[in-house]
Amino acid sequence: MMAREKFYVVWQGVKPGIYSSWEECRLQVFGFENARYKSFTSLEEAKKAFNENPWKHLNSKKNYQPTEQTSATSIIRESIAVDAACSGNPGLMEYRGVFVADGVEIFHVGPLEEGTNNIGEFLAIVHALALLQKSGRETPLYTDSVNAMKWVERKKCNTKLEQSERNRPLFDLIARAEKWLRENSYKNPILKWETKKWGEIPADFGRK
Repeated sequence: MMAREKFYVVWQGVKPGIYSSWEECRLQVFGFENARYKSFTSLEEAKKAFNENPWKHLNSKKNYQPTEQTSATSIIRESIAVDAACSGNPGLMEYRGVFVADGVEIFHVGPLEEGTNNIGEFLAIVHALALLQKSGRETPLYTDSVNAMKWVERKKCNTKLEQSERNRPLFDLIARAEKWLRENSYKNPILKWETKKWGEIPADFGRK
C-alpha cells in the first residue's frame, strides 16, 4: 500500500512556503521559535491554507489544554514520542525520543544500571521538554505511561526504588529532572499514546 501523499505548509519558519516532504518541512521548523506549520492531503488545499491566516488551521486553544487532547482520535504527526525499556525490574534501563512523523531518533540515554521502566518514562518526558524549551517549541509529546505523566505533573519521580552505589548515576539524573521541573515552565501538551488504537508508540524499543 502506497503512503498517502502530503504537502506541508510552513507559515512561520526558516523559509515559509509549501513543501512536499516532512524532511523538507522539518528543516524549516525544527529549532525555529514559534514555528507554525501543518500538513495537508492535497496541493490545492495547501496553497489555499498558505494564503490564509494560519490560526484558521491551527487550533491554538487546544495546544494549551493537554487534558482535552488526551482523548484525541487521530495522531498528531508533528510531535515527539518518548519511551523507555528495562531488562528486569530493576535492571538495565534506557530511554529515547523520536519524531512521530518520520521515526528519526533525537535522543537516546542509557543503558543505566538498576533502573525501572517508570523512571525511564519520567526522565524521557523531562528530557524532551528541556530540549524543546531550548528551541522555544511548543511541540506536543506522546508517552504511553500514565504514571510518568502524573510524576511530571507533580514534579516528583515517585519511585520506590532505593538508591545504591550502582544506580547513583540514575538518581543524579532524577534529581536534575526534578530540579528542572521545579525551575521551569512549559506549554507543550503531554499526551497519552493510545496503544490499543494506534499500536506501539513510535519510540518503542521493540523488545516485548
